Amino acid sequence: MNYVLFDEARRNNLLPLTFLRPVADIRFGILTIREKWEKYLNCKTSTLTETYLADKYPLIKEKDNIIINGAICPNASLIKEIGTLKAGQALVKGDTVIAMFLNEKDFEVQSGAIDEVETETDYLEILNTWDIFAKNDAAIRADFELLTKGRKSKPLPAGSHAIGMENIFIEEGAEILFSTLNATDGPIYIGKDVLIMEGSNLRGPLAMCDHSQTKMAAKIYGASTVGPYSKVGGELTNSVIFGYSNKAHDGFVGHSVIAEWCNLGADTNTSNLKNTYDHVKLWNYADEAFVDTNQQFCGLIMGDHSKCGINTMFNTGTVVGVSSNIFGSGYQRNFISSFKWGGVTGFTTFLPAKAIEIAKGMYKRRNLEFTDTDARLIEDVYNLTHNYRRM
Repeated sequence: MNYVLFDEARRNNLLPLTFLRPVADIRFGILTIREKWEKYLNCKTSTLTETYLADKYPLIKEKDNIIINGAICPNASLIKEIGTLKAGQALVKGDTVIAMFLNEKDFEVQSGAIDEVETETDYLEILNTWDIFAKNDAAIRADFELLTKGRKSKPLPAGSHAIGMENIFIEEGAEILFSTLNATDGPIYIGKDVLIMEGSNLRGPLAMCDHSQTKMAAKIYGASTVGPYSKVGGELTNSVIFGYSNKAHDGFVGHSVIAEWCNLGADTNTSNLKNTYDHVKLWNYADEAFVDTNQQFCGLIMGDHSKCGINTMFNTGTVVGVSSNIFGSGYQRNFISSFKWGGVTGFTTFLPAKAIEIAKGMYKRRNLEFTDTDARLIEDVYNLTHNYRRM
């Protein structure tokens, strides 16, 4: 069977995090949603997404195809139900299509042309940017069970201390130096070749993904995910860092989502609670307006390749787009579009040629290749976000 993860119209609610990736490639818990499905299905998947993303995330069609909603996380019950679908059937819950069985000739199936099978199975899904941190507790717990079931953790190194060691899993090559891990409130996953520097204090649920680091005396609260090759220092709480991004210095980041290839300057701070204790409103690209998150705590949503200078202060409920560079004293505005350069005193346009040059340098430092396809995506997003830079 050929499996395809598809983006639906609601992907726009997840911008700017989906400007450079399909929904399924969002990290949520320990794994990306795609990685979860591929582990359950024991096979690779392809993608049905926006046309401009298709070169990097191509669609593969076969005679028989199961296409799966990329915003939904798998579980054993869903896998079983999807496995019983017949050609022309769709597994649905209310108005949400979870999966469809399509022959190649029926791939462009029209709404209403399929036989719907209703499910009562509960599942995790991300519909808005804030869901990524708000539901990260449950996502970490599910991934922890998936990744560690039937396996034995590496021992905690001498000199470090753990509470609830039965809820801690340490992968091969991880180095934990004179630190404290508390898994009383949720599991702690320490990935391959992770470095926990001296004096770090970690509380679960927490995912330190492969090759990530905490700097000395870091304070990491759950439910947080530090993605692959990311560095974290200072204080972090209930936040998700996708990967290859750094918050390496003192400062507070809470109830936030940081995409890939971002860098937060020393003493960057996010406000995650209004002084009035009201629900936080957040910029939504689909509505082109600020919407009520129904969350009392909400910090920063930052798109790929964006950065901020030292001592940057972000207001409660701030959205920053792709490839923006923010600096200067005072609280920044709550919505900063893509390809902006500046801060409180004003912005200029950050041209894609310079953004591509910087991205190439960052990839080179990680021994990765920044391809022509990657460059075209930066240019595509620059063009897609033109109108927002007028705001």
